[in-house]
Amino acid sequence: MTAATGTRELAHPRREEIRLEGVLHALADPLRLRVVSALAAAEGELTCSHVSLPVTKSTSTHHYRVLRENGVIQQTYRGTAKMNGLRRRDLDSLFPGLLDSVLAAVTAQASRPDLS
Repeated sequence: MTAATGTRELAHPRREEIRLEGVLHALADPLRLRVVSALAAAEGELTCSHVSLPVTKSTSTHHYRVLRENGVIQQTYRGTAKMNGLRRRDLDSLFPGLLDSVLAAVTAQASRPDLS
């Protein structure tokens, strides 16, 4: 919390601290990919509860933390709501085409027939 405003602030890596291996780790989980896909489609901020994940609240919090700590999303508090936004500009600047390729692959994979 900052004393002057009473707001809670979360730690985020600066753009130059974002590492490819961290981003790839964050994107390697299907639930985190679901969050990133939803944020990309929204083209704005969403609350954590906007994206339905089939896990407990603590596990959901963990997934959002992994995304934030690896520079994939930006989280800010607005009142009691934690808002999430995709750090598209930072990711596109550091790793051109990576996010678009991952999102296209997610869409392509979702449209494949079930082979099991």
